[in-house]
Amino acid sequence: MALWARIEQGGAVRFGAVEGDVLRLHEGDLFENPRATGEVVPLAGARLLTPVAPQKLIGLVTNFRAGVEKAGGAVPAEPLYFLKSPSSYLAPGEPIRLPPADVGKVIYEGELGVVIGRRARDVAETDADRHIFGYTCVNDVTALDLIGRDPSYPQWTRAKSFDTFGPFGPFVATGVDPAGLSVRTLLKGKVRQDYPVSDMIFAPRALVSRLSRDMTLLPGDVIACGTSVGIGVLRPGSEVEVVIDGVGALRNPVEGPGEAT
Repeated sequence: MALWARIEQGGAVRFGAVEGDVLRLHEGDLFENPRATGEVVPLAGARLLTPVAPQKLIGLVTNFRAGVEKAGGAVPAEPLYFLKSPSSYLAPGEPIRLPPADVGKVIYEGELGVVIGRRARDVAETDADRHIFGYTCVNDVTALDLIGRDPSYPQWTRAKSFDTFGPFGPFVATGVDPAGLSVRTLLKGKVRQDYPVSDMIFAPRALVSRLSRDMTLLPGDVIACGTSVGIGVLRPGSEVEVVIDGVGALRNPVEGPGEAT
């Protein structure tokens, strides 16, 4: 198992392996034979970036049995998903900025993220592990009221893609078995979500296989596996944290519209 992170250093983007409280810098390609440089940077004070730079972030809906049961709906026959805009991606520690009040309710959704490490197109489920680099923490921030505001057209893209609505990181964990993981989401230090990944309807291997039938998955792309019960409203002045033991703890403060960042 290893943890990988990206930082900004002297105006350049660097990446490395996390060892305790330091980052051992590497060069080359994160996804294929990265080479250690011998440089070591303390994590304390380092400016963390998102651990990868996806061309797309795919988000699942209705992918946990507990959520389906609570909503009284049906288990989907195939993955149901949307895309978040790259301009929504947000680094650990950076503020989630709420849009104007007329947008309505904004919620957090703590999720496991799958990071693609190898180009995947029409991949068999039995071969999916070869295309998964690792796992990360995702907060799928959503302007919930917008989705159904216009009855003629559900606004999934707009509701999911406001600037700062896509926090993920701080690390990518490799060599992890997702089946044994649990996701916790804390708001102002209080646990609001605590659910097992094993309750997924479509597990990571199945998601990589099924989604790769529809679109090519590229190194660095992230699949947010969906959330379970316990979602709640974000308000200015709070801090939201998504914790997956063995993967990381993603923390972001929340600011109101127009606040300085």
